[in-house]
Amino acid sequence: MPLAVCATPIGNLGDVTLRLLAELRAADVVLCEDTRHTRGLLERHGIEARLLSYHEHNEAARTAELLPRLEAGERIALVSDAGMPGISDPGARIVQAALAAGVPVTVLPGPSAVETALVASGLVGGRYQFLGFLPRGEKALAGIWNELRGWHFPAVAFESPQRLPATLRSLAGADPERQVAVCRELTKRFEEVVRGTAVELAERFAEPPRGEITLVVGAAAPRDSEPAEDDALAAVSELVDAGVPRKRAAEIVSRLTGVARNRLYRGSL
Repeated sequence: MPLAVCATPIGNLGDVTLRLLAELRAADVVLCEDTRHTRGLLERHGIEARLLSYHEHNEAARTAELLPRLEAGERIALVSDAGMPGISDPGARIVQAALAAGVPVTVLPGPSAVETALVASGLVGGRYQFLGFLPRGEKALAGIWNELRGWHFPAVAFESPQRLPATLRSLAGADPERQVAVCRELTKRFEEVVRGTAVELAERFAEPPRGEITLVVGAAAPRDSEPAEDDALAAVSELVDAGVPRKRAAEIVSRLTGVARNRLYRGSL
């Protein structure tokens, strides 16, 4: 049997798929970050299952323990407290181990805080960057904001409510007019999405809010003297469609726009 990697609700327990419920009922064992949390989901849907903890502190040991059971054909489902295991949550280690051992892995898609926040923010585009949890410390944050200056697409990150005020103050100091959305308690009863500039949101969240936070940072505004990378990529595509070799097209557009040739070549693939 394959290892089943299962996305679970990010807040509202009604956000489950029929496929997820069937897999949890059929599993010999369900691996979960917090057995109490997962038990609440199972009880909500009338499911009885054997639960086994699988979190950052025992991930290596559990993987070594469970791999022989997977190889023997035991049906194991992996969940996290919210969303998709392996995305800023434990899970990547056992997935890699299973694949290396020739055990198939199947993924059951479901709710995503990243995509939910991105759409709710109104800052969505054809492309985005996921940053995971933001780093701690002013110097590390400053490095992120500096990198974002060159990105003409939105970025999504997780942040703790306690650190949110300092993070927004840092962003406001680096890029005060940057469009931002703070998405709080997504899909839950007190869901809130606050949109505005970095300065406005730094003032709005001067004190830590309650609940889980997903932060969406809007695309950098293109500078008058520096064409947006999206426009440069479009120019490369037009040249390629006209018969110009991709490498040559990237070189030509790079000279005209200043956007790095390698970035244009990779981005146009």
